[in-house]
Amino acid sequence: MRLATRYSWSVALERVLAKFVSKIIKAAPRFELGIKDLQSSALPLGHAARNEIFISTSNRISQTQKKLLFLSNGHGEDMIALRVIKALHEINPDIALEIMPIVGEGQVFNKDVKDGWLAKVGSLTLLPSGGFSNQSLRSLVLDVKAGLLRSLWTQWSLIRNAAKKGRTIIAVGDLLPLLFAWSSGADYFFIGTPKSDYTWTSGPRFSASDYYHRLKGTEWDPWEYLLMRSSRCKLVAVRDKITARGLRNHGVEAVAPGNPMMDGMAKKQCPNIFASYRRLILLCGSRLPEAYENFERLIKAILCIEISSSIAVFLPLASSSMNKKIEFILLELGFQSENESMINLGISGIWKKNSLLVLIGFNQFFTWASWGEVGVANAGTATEQLVGLGIPCVSLPGKGPQFNLNFALRQSRLLGGAVAISKGYKTLAKQVEFLLNSENDRQSIGLRGSKRMGSEGGSRSLAVMISTQMTQGLKSGVT
Repeated sequence: MRLATRYSWSVALERVLAKFVSKIIKAAPRFELGIKDLQSSALPLGHAARNEIFISTSNRISQTQKKLLFLSNGHGEDMIALRVIKALHEINPDIALEIMPIVGEGQVFNKDVKDGWLAKVGSLTLLPSGGFSNQSLRSLVLDVKAGLLRSLWTQWSLIRNAAKKGRTIIAVGDLLPLLFAWSSGADYFFIGTPKSDYTWTSGPRFSASDYYHRLKGTEWDPWEYLLMRSSRCKLVAVRDKITARGLRNHGVEAVAPGNPMMDGMAKKQCPNIFASYRRLILLCGSRLPEAYENFERLIKAILCIEISSSIAVFLPLASSSMNKKIEFILLELGFQSENESMINLGISGIWKKNSLLVLIGFNQFFTWASWGEVGVANAGTATEQLVGLGIPCVSLPGKGPQFNLNFALRQSRLLGGAVAISKGYKTLAKQVEFLLNSENDRQSIGLRGSKRMGSEGGSRSLAVMISTQMTQGLKSGVT
């Protein structure tokens, strides 16, 4: 009875919203993004560099080829988009590929852009919130003053023009890229990466958001799955089967072909030199200055751990530009530099305090991730990938804007409790001690998390689906 009632309410809500959206479309055929849209919880808008437009000099790409324009709105989304792009290029090199990072500079694409087979387009604006305008009204106001609306308008104009020139859009992320793709007028594919129904089907289920999601039967919002049901939306792919099932109940032919986040995350043997150490992976995030605050709090908590063995903390930083501030924090906490490195292992700096080693490296996450026994992590995608390898994590939420308590709770529920949330330094230390001292618990918790993340191979499966659609379009003369 409760299930029937839930879907009755859900269908009624959907019909009302469908009529509302229909009126909006008729009244405003040209898309404009208003302040209410910007305040949506599903809009983690961009951060990063200078206000400039950059377009790859890839005029080698034939104008007769079918072209795909990828939109991604976040570092994790960039990584997923890149994996799908590479798989597509391998399967069908005749499809010309372009990427527009809506959030950040999209540095992960630079090598392939330089190689000439991928084009990067877009405009970037430095935002005070670091891309989290939705976290507070103050952040939104500051971002608007910094040029948020101008940046969004420029991005949408480029997407609209690309659609007029025959591009098909691949939206990777949540509402913003989906909305851009729909409003472009082009055919589009949607890879919905951030939302999973595990976040409300697991856990206490007492919050207002839990009741709201149960009412809908999915974490995706009505305006989102209405856009997914458009006749121009050729594919909707989500991260897991339970989420796909929730969308199918609303008429969206969603599929879950695998989680691209786990592609390239093969386990690697830890070097014997660290065999006598208990090993932690520290993830402080990549958004500045929040990442520095996360690192200081996490390393202070690690200093409270009381075990008989020495501890090696692997710190894979996203950028070498973070090194100076990280070293300053370590000096302030009484660490001393060992004045040596292990370049062959990707270790550029070694810091020591008593029996605790901190090993710093840049862009080493994929190499080091499986070396850890436990993760100490205030990060998003990287934490999920670590858990996907079967490594349980402990987090220590801060003030954000990215990694706050609400984010941590959602992440823990998404991953089946494979990320434990700490309330303070000593709590985190005790939780890590427990995981290090109990191999059975560590493995069972890690297994639970890896099942939630799923297996690798999602990128290639998605690439095959997209390539098949594109090939069918070419054969039928559709451009």
